[in-house]
Amino acid sequence: MPDPESISIVEVTDEAAFRLIPPCADPGFDHRSCDYWEDADRGSKAARLAWLTDGRTAAAGASADARPPVETGASGPVNPFLAEAVRRQPTANPFATSLPAAAAENPFLIDDDAPVGNPFAPRRANARGAADGGHPKLRLLRRGLAVVGSHAMVLLVGDSAVAYCQFGPLSAYPRAQRTRDLYPALPDAPLPAVITCIATTAEARHQGLARRLVGTVCDDLATRGFAAVETYPEIDARPDATSAATPAFWESVGFYRAVADARFPVMRRELA
Repeated sequence: MPDPESISIVEVTDEAAFRLIPPCADPGFDHRSCDYWEDADRGSKAARLAWLTDGRTAAAGASADARPPVETGASGPVNPFLAEAVRRQPTANPFATSLPAAAAENPFLIDDDAPVGNPFAPRRANARGAADGGHPKLRLLRRGLAVVGSHAMVLLVGDSAVAYCQFGPLSAYPRAQRTRDLYPALPDAPLPAVITCIATTAEARHQGLARRLVGTVCDDLATRGFAAVETYPEIDARPDATSAATPAFWESVGFYRAVADARFPVMRRELA
């Protein structure tokens, strides 16, 4: 058991904290490139090296008609939807009239209700909720920073990051919303916060660190005004293949089974 004085918890709100996120126990997954909960249709837990390149640096070095690389694995493209999109992407049109940069902007990519060129209109996040520049996952974690606060925390023992937790309002995680919609008996007002991920490095397991981190997250969510928090573990998943832990773990930190589904139970904890 680590010395309590050596434990610290950091909110992931900037690049310095983002770089502290520990690796997954299964090297095929990566918290830093996971959008499984943020994208209900195409989200992935996979380790994607392209996501770990700063978006601004990548954009600066890309040619005008370069196509994005297709992520591949041992059995072919990891994301078949991405691969198909790349194959269909047209090459540069030699007959197209060259337009100034300002005229070429797509007005549908900004706020639907704001006139083009209005400097006072807030920009709407794109389909992945990302602002311009930076690591894609960090942009996802920062989406609601100014409204509801941080969406992730890292626990360190000394200088070593050993546990990670992702959380936030239900609206930030469409896959969680889709899961919750399966159970209309769940209370829908007020909507809960959700914890989508709690993970400890393999070397740091069975030391109570994940429980400590979840406790801190729940206390923090209570101060933000949430009345409850839910999480959605998957029964019978391999320990290294899921970041949603087990019902037994959640019960050890004050959650109860709000829905006792045989495969996808809903664990819930009321917040003071």
